[in-house]
Amino acid sequence: MTVVNRGALAAVAAGAAALAVAAVVAVVSRPAGDVGAEQAAALASPTPSSTGPAVAVVPGALPDDAEPVRPVRLRIPAIGVTARVDPVGVDERTREFDVPPSIDEIGWYRYGPGLEAESGSVVIAGHVDSAEQGKGAFYRLRELAPGDTVTATGEDGTERTYRVVAREEYDKTKIPLERYFARDGRPRLTLITCGGPFDADARRYRDNIVVTAAPV
Repeated sequence: MTVVNRGALAAVAAGAAALAVAAVVAVVSRPAGDVGAEQAAALASPTPSSTGPAVAVVPGALPDDAEPVRPVRLRIPAIGVTARVDPVGVDERTREFDVPPSIDEIGWYRYGPGLEAESGSVVIAGHVDSAEQGKGAFYRLRELAPGDTVTATGEDGTERTYRVVAREEYDKTKIPLERYFARDGRPRLTLITCGGPFDADARRYRDNIVVTAAPV
């Protein structure tokens, strides 16, 4: 995958990571423990038929031939999540992932692949918590384990089921952005929230929790 601007991608990831101000720091700061990293990397490996245009990382038009099926609802039974999904982009002022302000809603990165895509990473990010609103939709994302299922309902009314293959935690400065905001590789669902220690001065978490799921 060709990355248009890694700096902009970093801002997107930072936005996805700085989704909330801690409400329950003690729980979220416990290490998640990586599982399935090799499987996640394998899904992201380009295949001859999966090469596509770079994912836009700043506000702009979608590829000319793109009519993506956007997700409108996400269900994750293992952690009790049923959440509305809104299409989001990049905030022009902050250059961060423009996640919905309500902690009960989550955002699909609309400059990436849609649910119908035969390759690439469908990125959905959500809040972990908020000092004002409490626990977010992705508060328990770090509890997901390989084998758990995720169901995304598209605007076409079709439910698509994915099975978790990996859960990883990264320092925001070390997350492999090209892997998670990619149009190539096998089709997969990428769920992102924040985690790790909470910096009270900066009012943000240090890390990203990233869950990768493959179509069933």
